[in-house]
Amino acid sequence: MRKPTKFLILRFSSIGDIVLTTPVVRCLKQQYPDAEVHYCTKIQYKTLLEANPYLTKSWYLEDSLWSLISQLRAERFDYVIDLHTNLRTLQIKLALGTRWYSFSKLNVNKWLYTTFKLNVMPPVHVVDRYMATVAPLGVINDNHGLDYFIPYRDVVERDWIPATHRAGYVAYAIGGQHFTKKLPVRRMIELCRRIDYPVILLGGKEDFEAGEAIRKYLGDGLIFNACGKCTLNQSASLVRQSRCVFTHDTGLMHVAAAFKKKVYSLWGNTTPKFGMYPYQTSFAVLENNALPCRPCSKIGHKSCPQGHFKCMNELPLDFEIRELRARK
Repeated sequence: MRKPTKFLILRFSSIGDIVLTTPVVRCLKQQYPDAEVHYCTKIQYKTLLEANPYLTKSWYLEDSLWSLISQLRAERFDYVIDLHTNLRTLQIKLALGTRWYSFSKLNVNKWLYTTFKLNVMPPVHVVDRYMATVAPLGVINDNHGLDYFIPYRDVVERDWIPATHRAGYVAYAIGGQHFTKKLPVRRMIELCRRIDYPVILLGGKEDFEAGEAIRKYLGDGLIFNACGKCTLNQSASLVRQSRCVFTHDTGLMHVAAAFKKKVYSLWGNTTPKFGMYPYQTSFAVLENNALPCRPCSKIGHKSCPQGHFKCMNELPLDFEIRELRARK
């Protein structure tokens, strides 16, 4: 009996990037139904993979890369799909010695854009670039968007949500991996006041104090601070139950897109022109286009290189949430 084709997908980080690879996982499995599709990432992102029905097995990098490589060698993969393309994934590909396909990160294009403000980025979403990586295998995009699977144990029940928010709420992901991707707290307060509808704030433990400052200023009737109180899956469950989502350029933006939510995306020093805007869902972009210094990084900074942080301090909040006004 002929053994099934075995694929290994590599993507080590981060939350949003892994969610953005889910169409590759789904399309591979559906278009090679007898194949095994394996996925390798860091152990801290296990939650993102454990409920994915299209995966045969997941592998996790913990302490030793060489221990992981030893385990992967024993699987005798037919193809490696490298959607990260860094030194670590190169080591894995060379060690496995099998045929591989690698994602082009377009780092030169990004460098030209952030350094000289020359926008030579192709007008193509990163998901479509991920899909191009497996095109030589005959895999095509089914255009069903992103996937995010929440185990039943992590579904947030209605009675957990405060009574003030049970009739409907906006989810606002206030976090961000870097300082320059987040609104200052005073502007978050301004944004929540502008939304003028019950808001659930989402983020990690590191975002709790900012969430508390917003809640104390605007009151419990408008703000519920869930930062640091939820697992990633529980935050995703709250996103799925929301009316719409406001988010910085962060992982929950892509989780919201997976649930086909209307997304209001807030951009500081980064730009949607890198191809990381919400995928195949309705969205609005809020950014300061009057600055010659944007974008100044492909990921973010600990502080504004220019010292003024105008990309967020002067971000126009000129939006209208039509999908909420009919519900008030």
